[in-house]
Amino acid sequence: LASSECCAHATAEEQTGFFHTIRKEGIRMNTLINDMLTLAHSDANRFLVERKNAELDTLCTNAYEAFEPLCRQKHLTLSLTLPEVPLPRCLCDPERIAQVLSILLHNAVSYTPEGGQVALSLTYSQERKTAYEIIVSDTGIGISDAEKKQIFNRFYRAEKSRSTKGHFGLGLSIAYDIITAHHGKITVHNNVNGGSVFIVQLPR
Repeated sequence: LASSECCAHATAEEQTGFFHTIRKEGIRMNTLINDMLTLAHSDANRFLVERKNAELDTLCTNAYEAFEPLCRQKHLTLSLTLPEVPLPRCLCDPERIAQVLSILLHNAVSYTPEGGQVALSLTYSQERKTAYEIIVSDTGIGISDAEKKQIFNRFYRAEKSRSTKGHFGLGLSIAYDIITAHHGKITVHNNVNGGSVFIVQLPR
């Protein structure tokens, strides 16, 4: 709103800068509103999960291809590891799982400094009840043990270094609700190389 008021008395060159700010803030507010609506639907038990047979390896590949240009731009290495054998399809909501992948990769990219690494992998085991495991790891700033207990709470953002990236503290809580609705689990651990590891487990 401040930028829109300034436009009335700004030069053409100054207006360009103000328009850029208005667009950027509009996108941020749109994201916040959509996230809050998603959580409101979850609270009201109207959280839509439309299950169908989906190929998780394809969803992971799509997520990798979507984030690879951003990682190159930020001088980060993004890797993808998939099983060598074809996997049975997973009964899930592919759009929601893609949303979870986007949230986790966006967090990893946001909190990993230049020259760092982000890795996405998928494993499958018939022996496990949660047969599918999606792992997103990074070599970023990491999360303390105390913060791990709160990281999936709404509007929670960890220490100051994790609170200056334009995040509202809703992404991980949305990811948690989505995975819970799939009767799965999402946990966070320390990366042995520094940084964090998020593990998503989905049932057969």
